[in-house]
Amino acid sequence: MSPEPTSKFPSNLPRRPMPPPPSRPPPPPPPVAKPPSGSNPPPDDAPRTITKKELVARIAERTGQTKVVARDILQMFLDEIIKELGRGNRLEFREFGVFEIKERAARKAQNPRTLEKVDVPSKRVVKFRVGRLMKERVGEIPEGSQFIADGSDDYDDDDDDE
Repeated sequence: MSPEPTSKFPSNLPRRPMPPPPSRPPPPPPPVAKPPSGSNPPPDDAPRTITKKELVARIAERTGQTKVVARDILQMFLDEIIKELGRGNRLEFREFGVFEIKERAARKAQNPRTLEKVDVPSKRVVKFRVGRLMKERVGEIPEGSQFIADGSDDYDDDDDDE
């Protein structure tokens, strides 16, 4: 007969259930984007960024076409605008506006850190002149809005060209 296994714990003590393993705390919730301090959140009717995807969905719904077809047509339209501007052509969409290429002359500039004079080569830039209908519609934005157009006819990223 084999000897019974011995335990280092006395067998006459009552057994206690094992405690559950320690659980990890739940992960923190994702951070909520806070507006910069001292600023008010934008009102619900504030303008927002509209993406090409949203425009495609609207066009598809209004025309009864699929989103794929609407996306392809919109992309072809944008590609044609880029191609024509690349050729130096002017694009005029009545009531909407005019896209054209302007040649920006070479100039001398100054590096703000080192105050070193730098040659800036000439370059071609796209200019957009707002059409009558767009100017009227944008002008309907209520006064006091921080998103009001300044009324100028041209928009580009630099104002040093003329």
